[in-house]
Amino acid sequence: MAIVQFLLKLVSRRMLAPSVGHYSFVREDGQPLDFIPGQFIQVHFTYADGTATKRSYSLATIHDHALGPGEAVEIAVSYVPGGAATALFEGLEIGGTVMASGPFGRFCLMPGDSNRRYLLIATGTGVTPYRAMLPELERLIGERGIEVVLLFGARTPAELLYGDEFRAFATKHPSHFRFVPCFSRELPEAGSPQAHADVRHGYVQQFLDEFAPDAAGDVAYLCGNPNMVDACFEALKGHGLAVQQIRREKYVSSK
Repeated sequence: MAIVQFLLKLVSRRMLAPSVGHYSFVREDGQPLDFIPGQFIQVHFTYADGTATKRSYSLATIHDHALGPGEAVEIAVSYVPGGAATALFEGLEIGGTVMASGPFGRFCLMPGDSNRRYLLIATGTGVTPYRAMLPELERLIGERGIEVVLLFGARTPAELLYGDEFRAFATKHPSHFRFVPCFSRELPEAGSPQAHADVRHGYVQQFLDEFAPDAAGDVAYLCGNPNMVDACFEALKGHGLAVQQIRREKYVSSK
């Protein structure tokens, strides 16, 4: 089946971190982009020599899918020095367009899940799909009383993408959602909003055992750095989780 492409028009952008931008688009044809949280789009462009290529970006968009598809198409873009995609996005003005296709992927919450808890584990922009999942997680908290632990790895507090939103969600659902930022290089300053009790110093895979993964009640999602994904996958299998209980998506930086 042919892949349908469409133009996305840039509406706004802001910096999430020193080297990560949040971009908000709408489809130029005025159509909504319906998707399942956890899916991604591909942005198509050409190198200077005319060679066609594309990059994949998880959708960060939050909207209530029960009310139908929304208009916004939001992604987080990591800037890679010398990267062709970075040059494309950095040079994109408000109102400018990029060619895209999608949505694709199956890194999504499954309707048939009967688990008691989700372990959501991410590094860097790998946390993007979990932002899009928040309305669905809130619905599942209300309907099934699920618990959620989000272990998010970043080097410094400045690189904690969407941290304010995840903290707010944890405050709203204190008995059901734990937000555990793991900083590998630098901890938040004492007294800052980021310096809460669940902050850890190190890598996410170091703290997985602390949350006692349980094959009888857990489903885990791994998204981000391939080394982290592989390490956590092996650790979760060591706790008895079956492969179908561990859903993975690896993010590889590319120029």
